[in-house]
Amino acid sequence: MVSETNTKTIKWGIIGAGDVCEVKSGPALQNVEGSALVAVMRRNAVLAEDFAKRHNVPKWYSNADDLINDPEVNAVYIATPPNTHQYYALKVAAAGKIVYVEKPMALNFAEAQTMLEACQKANVPLYVAFYRRALPNFLKIEELLKEKAIGEVRFVNISLYKPLKPDIVGGSASFNNWRSQPEIAGGGYFHDLACHQLDALDYLFGPIIKANGISKNQAGAYHADDIVIGNFEFESGVLGTGTWCFSVAQTLEVEKTTIVGSKGQISFAYFGDHSVLLEIEGKEPQKFTFDISKHIQQPFIQTMIDELNGIGQCQSKGDSAARTSWVMDKIIGVE
Repeated sequence: MVSETNTKTIKWGIIGAGDVCEVKSGPALQNVEGSALVAVMRRNAVLAEDFAKRHNVPKWYSNADDLINDPEVNAVYIATPPNTHQYYALKVAAAGKIVYVEKPMALNFAEAQTMLEACQKANVPLYVAFYRRALPNFLKIEELLKEKAIGEVRFVNISLYKPLKPDIVGGSASFNNWRSQPEIAGGGYFHDLACHQLDALDYLFGPIIKANGISKNQAGAYHADDIVIGNFEFESGVLGTGTWCFSVAQTLEVEKTTIVGSKGQISFAYFGDHSVLLEIEGKEPQKFTFDISKHIQQPFIQTMIDELNGIGQCQSKGDSAARTSWVMDKIIGVE
């Protein structure tokens, strides 16, 4: 254990202090020991100042370069939509500062690779906000798999069916919602939500080595494809399938992932419900429930701070996050 005198405080600046920072991440950067939020930036100066005042952040900017070049800031959290992740990550890396970027890592795998290479060249850490890798429900799933509670894993299935008003992200799906604009989000709600699911499976089973699929725009409510069906294979030999449809009737709404093994199965959700259901042949089903902080990124941010101080390890970095971008590209047919 490193002595307290050898630890350092990571002083964060946020680029894009919007909705995701209000509860999920912003307060977590302030609450974690060894972490401090010292500056925020939004292009709208009024909104930047408002966020800073409400969250007791000392400095605010309306220009990203000013925040990146602030000598007090030694780490930057890029909380903008995916189309600017690469742009800002390269600037932060060039300034020699720690990079923490929202998910998905970038618009596509090519951009993710460019970010990873830039950070490696600058010798700065690159973290990506796949925070489920540190949540207790996913750590419980990892534990059950290591114990072979369901025997040998055969396959995993993801089912995510949502109506045209997807409550997971709030508001209706429309041409005005950036999540349904491919030039901003990289795709549609598949890119916004499936990245969490595929990344967590990468954590549980290791890299996906083969992936393919098909995507279509069936409802025509926006430009992005609204249905994606994918198949994938993990390096470990486990197979996977997924169906993501964002134009079903409300009565058909479902969000469930099932890991099937030789002796039983594990079922769980990613969004909202944090329970884990274990079903083993010949035994009563067992449900595990967990209390999750409303600042949901906090356990993950703690792992970042610990790693930066040499007293732990963070599980979501640029290399693993780039793999998830590669898988999504393969499923939707990007070469």
